[in-house]
Amino acid sequence: MTTREKTLLRFVTTGSVDDGKSTLIGRLLFETKSIFEDQYAAVEKTSKRRGRDEADLALLLDGLSAEREQGITIDVAYRYFESPKRKFIIADTPGHVQYTRNTITGASTSELAIILIDARNGVLTQSRRHGIIISLLQIPHLIVAINKMDLVDYSEEVFRNIVSTYQDFSEKLDIHDIVFIPVSALKGDNVTTRSDNMPWYEGSTLLHYLETVHVTADRNLLDFRFPVQHVIRPNLDFRGFAGRITSGTISTGEEIAVLPSGKTSTVESIVTYDDNLKEAFTPQSVVITLTDEIDISRGDMIVRKNNLPQVGNRIESIICWMDEKAISNGDPYILKHTTKNVKAFIPRILYKIDVNTLHREKTDTLSLNEIARVEIKTASPIFFDSYKNNHGTGSFILIDPYTSNTVAAGIIRGPARTIDELTEKTEDKTSQKKSPHTVWSGWNISRKTREKRNGHKAAVLWFTGYSGSGKSTIAGNLEKTLFNAGCHTMLLDGDTIRHGLCGDLGFSDEDRSENIRRAGEAARLFFESGNIVICAFISPFEKDRAFARSLIPGNRFFEIYTKCSLDVCKRRDPNGLYKKVKDGKIKKFTGISSHYEEPRHPEIIAETDLRTVDDIVREIKGFIKEKNIIK
Repeated sequence: MTTREKTLLRFVTTGSVDDGKSTLIGRLLFETKSIFEDQYAAVEKTSKRRGRDEADLALLLDGLSAEREQGITIDVAYRYFESPKRKFIIADTPGHVQYTRNTITGASTSELAIILIDARNGVLTQSRRHGIIISLLQIPHLIVAINKMDLVDYSEEVFRNIVSTYQDFSEKLDIHDIVFIPVSALKGDNVTTRSDNMPWYEGSTLLHYLETVHVTADRNLLDFRFPVQHVIRPNLDFRGFAGRITSGTISTGEEIAVLPSGKTSTVESIVTYDDNLKEAFTPQSVVITLTDEIDISRGDMIVRKNNLPQVGNRIESIICWMDEKAISNGDPYILKHTTKNVKAFIPRILYKIDVNTLHREKTDTLSLNEIARVEIKTASPIFFDSYKNNHGTGSFILIDPYTSNTVAAGIIRGPARTIDELTEKTEDKTSQKKSPHTVWSGWNISRKTREKRNGHKAAVLWFTGYSGSGKSTIAGNLEKTLFNAGCHTMLLDGDTIRHGLCGDLGFSDEDRSENIRRAGEAARLFFESGNIVICAFISPFEKDRAFARSLIPGNRFFEIYTKCSLDVCKRRDPNGLYKKVKDGKIKKFTGISSHYEEPRHPEIIAETDLRTVDDIVREIKGFIKEKNIIK
């Protein structure tokens, strides 16, 4: 006789400080006999030392010394237990506001959430904040456990009032399965057994609901998404692609497509450690082999040929800011999405959400734990679904490239769009300035048509660095090399732009930004005409360079940092500008009296005080050939 394998439920406990989350989980572990006798004895001993009459089951989860000393949860604590009907993984998350990011971490992989509410305090701000997080993360099932009923004499009126208040609030949220259970985690009422103290409550116990809630239907088994994590090549006769199936199912013999190349093939085999499979499904980790030789690497995605995700480099998302340092528009980040890491920045914050009222507030910055709707621009396209349809391909994190800290967690609502894109039929638009009473009519001849005639792709090569670092010299030599090779080029130089187009601008920080804005827009016009546009500007501010990048498709903009020590630049002084600074004739000058923000992740670093111009030009030409810009 074979026994049926138990299903697994992942759930998260949330709530305000001291609502009893750790005590509730401790009670579940104790009642299901999921702890050892010596663990319980240690808890009893510690509880008596603190003058308590009964064992404080919360101590089973407070693993950090700081948690034990303060009696609070700081980090996410994961615990495992099982009942006769099901296995469980619990994430016990902090209640303090400053640890909201830890709550999101624990909730991100959960299929059900429990919000605890202290019956004495009613619905607090954190109760609402956690409800919003659960709604945003699309967790389909929610238990609102009104705890510490023993401290309000098991009052039905108190319970009903809290239920009414939270139901009114939850109507604004995208949560469709909510149950309310009155419990006492300390005494055990309605946790695993029905309480004689609350005969007026006719619903199920907490454990019974956890055992019987149906969760398998919540998984996306339709849309096959397989982000490639690693290429397996143990010998010349085997080439497989390893990864975890994010969603959907796949069988041998099925037709697939590979993104971003768009190449198609057929699944030859599905390999695991134990055996080959005829079919695999989420969340299995497998190795897939194909009938055709296709160039595939980490970050690519294998999907069904006729079931494709969205592809783009502008997405609209809801994020929770997790960093002590406030967000600033234009700062560069690394967006980690499935197995792909890509450069990104946030060109605009649409609004932040007031967790008390759910009202939208205009802002240009975000502080720790604030939640907002933002637009994100990536340097190269990602393959995504909306989070509502597919959690795996609809979520991401943002990483500070300088500190490697995770600064935000986000969910994707869909591709970013402007009001113009919703009301006008256009070929290509960006959220750029425009004069009033003007209508965008698209490009007369498409860039693709021009590229086909030119025999190469369009691109923007953006040189940045100190005055005297060699930007213009390298850019000029590079243009001549490409022009002589038959390429259509355009050189935009800082001095040239300031004769005419930017002749009305000075050198204040505001004028410098406007200078780069105009230069970026000019570069975009030449880019859309099919040219390789070579731009040589000091462009000292990172946000301005990020803006220029945002105007160009992510795989066609390449930042080149002409790195050179300031002392060498001063000695070179090709236009006598440093001498004028020294003589007091120039007041604001980059590197002397005005700040230069060094690029953090340029595509190329050209150390001009160490290498020759010819060497650097050869490197850049080889780089754009590698990127398939030229043949």
